[in-house]
Amino acid sequence: MAEENDNSQEKTEEATPRRLEKAREDGQTARSKELATMAVLIAGAGGLLIFGAQLGAAMEAIMRDAFTLERSAIFDTRHMSIQLLASAKEAAWALAPILLLLLIAAIAGSIGIGGLLFSGKAIAPKLNRMDPMKGLGRMFSARSLIELVKAIAKVGLVMALAILILDIRTEDLLAIAEEPTVPAMEHVLWTLGWSFFLLSCSTIIIAIIDVPFQLFDHQKKLRMTKQEVKDEYKDTEGKPEVKGKIRQLQREMSQRRMMQDVPTADVVITNPTHYAVALKYDSNSMGAPKVVAKGNDETAFKIMEIAREYKVEILRTPPLTRAVYHNSDIGDEIPDGLYMAIAQVLAYVFQLRQFRKGRGPKPGMPDLPIPSDLRRDI
Repeated sequence: MAEENDNSQEKTEEATPRRLEKAREDGQTARSKELATMAVLIAGAGGLLIFGAQLGAAMEAIMRDAFTLERSAIFDTRHMSIQLLASAKEAAWALAPILLLLLIAAIAGSIGIGGLLFSGKAIAPKLNRMDPMKGLGRMFSARSLIELVKAIAKVGLVMALAILILDIRTEDLLAIAEEPTVPAMEHVLWTLGWSFFLLSCSTIIIAIIDVPFQLFDHQKKLRMTKQEVKDEYKDTEGKPEVKGKIRQLQREMSQRRMMQDVPTADVVITNPTHYAVALKYDSNSMGAPKVVAKGNDETAFKIMEIAREYKVEILRTPPLTRAVYHNSDIGDEIPDGLYMAIAQVLAYVFQLRQFRKGRGPKPGMPDLPIPSDLRRDI
C-alpha cells in the first residue's frame, strides 16, 4: 500500500546532499534573472558616468578625422577603407572599458546565486518541451502568473521612480533652454546619465525581492517525499539485509585467510575454552612476535584443531592468552608489556621441541609476568 501511494505523498522533506548534487549535474540551480539585469544596468549606467567623457571625446575625434580630408586623400581609393579601419580601432578602444565592465557584471550577476556551473544536460534538447499541451500548461501555470505580477510590479516601480526623477529635475531641465548650445548639450547628457543610473538602481529593490524567492522556489522544487528519502538511502547505503550479507562474507573471507596462517605459527596459546591466539616470530624479518590468528569460542576451537593437524604447539596460558587477545589485532606485533612473557613462551616451546628430540631435559612451564594494565579477567 505504501508503494501505491508514493505519488500521492507530499514533498515535505528537504533535499538531500545527493539530490542537490544530482540537480547541479543536470543544470538545475537557483538563478535570478533580476539579479543579472540589475548588475548589467547598474554597471552600464555607472560605466557611462565614469567613462562617458572619455567616450565622448573619442567619438568627437573619430568624427573630426572622418570628415577632415586632404586633397590627396580624395584621389586615393584606399583612403576610405584605411580611415574606416582606424575609426573602428579607436571606437573599440574607447568602448573597451565599458564593455569589459558589462561583461564582468553579466558574469557576476549570473553566478551571484547558484555559483558557476557547466552542464551539457541543461542545453540538451528535450522532446517534452516541444509538447504543445505542456507548453500551454506552462503559459497558464501559477509560475507564469507570478512572473506576470513581477513584470507589472517592475514596470510600475520604474515608472514611479521615473516620474519622481522628472519631478525633481523639472526646474533643472527647463533651465537648460537658457544655456548656450555646448554647455546645454553637456548638461543634458549629464542629466540623462544620472537619471539612467538612478532608474537602474530601482532594480536593486526588484533583485532583493527576487533572489530570496528564487532560492525558496528552487528548494521547493527539489523537496522529496519521505519514500524518496528512504529509497535514496537504500540506493546509497545499501539495503540492511544486503549490507549484512556483505559483512558476513567479508568476515568469512577474513577468517579463511586467518586460518591459512595458523600452520605457519610457532605456538598457539589458549584460555583454553574461550580464546585462542596463534603467534609467530621470525628474528630476520620481525621486530617482535606477531599475532597471525585469534578467535573466541568456535573460532578458537577451529584454530586449535588446525594447530593439532599441523603439529603447532598448543599451550594453556589463560591470563596471557586473554591479555594478548584483548590488546592486539591480527597482523599486529604484541604489546611491549608482554615481550618478556611471550619470549619465555617461545623459549619454552623451543626447549620442549629439543626435549622431544632427546636433546635436553624436559622444561618446566615458566612463570609468565603480565603487567596489571594489560590483564583481563574475562
